[in-house]
Amino acid sequence: MGTRFDSISPTHQSFIDAQKIFFVGTATADSHINVSPKGMDFLRVMGPNRVVWLNLTGSANESAGHIQELPRMTIMFCAFNGNPLILRLFGTAKVVHRNDSQWAELNELFPAAMSARQIFDMQVDIVQTSCGFGVPLMNYEEDRSKLMDWAEKRGPEGIQDYWRDNNQVTLDGIETHILELNMPKNKQLADD
Repeated sequence: MGTRFDSISPTHQSFIDAQKIFFVGTATADSHINVSPKGMDFLRVMGPNRVVWLNLTGSANESAGHIQELPRMTIMFCAFNGNPLILRLFGTAKVVHRNDSQWAELNELFPAAMSARQIFDMQVDIVQTSCGFGVPLMNYEEDRSKLMDWAEKRGPEGIQDYWRDNNQVTLDGIETHILELNMPKNKQLADD
């Protein structure tokens, strides 16, 4: 049985800050449920009821499409070493894109990433902890560099081409609006 809290305590934040991976769950009322692993140093606890995380370009763009239609989100952390624990954050999120006024301020919180696609700003309503006894013990070696290397090789225009080809709709056909919300205004006009 889990223990429920109204906010992220300093102890919870210490646990969150120590994790090398987290999992994000989103869905609309009638879409497939998406669960996505996120690694690297791209999540920040901003206060007792707020977290932000930077989303890198990937093969799909489910979370962005879902959140724009139904803003609920769950983030899960698991202890893969040390004392067993699972910590979940339940709440609502908004998607911040490059053309949004909050982008520059929030993006500065994270290491530079060519493939940065969106930032999710989550209002946390419930924090739940549970035992984690069934989570295996595993050792962290290092972050993979492949995604960052891929993005650097493609460059900004190559990333935008990838968004155009792969990130405009979810599995269920929900528009993500990635191009109009992320591309520079002058580039949008040139492409129209």
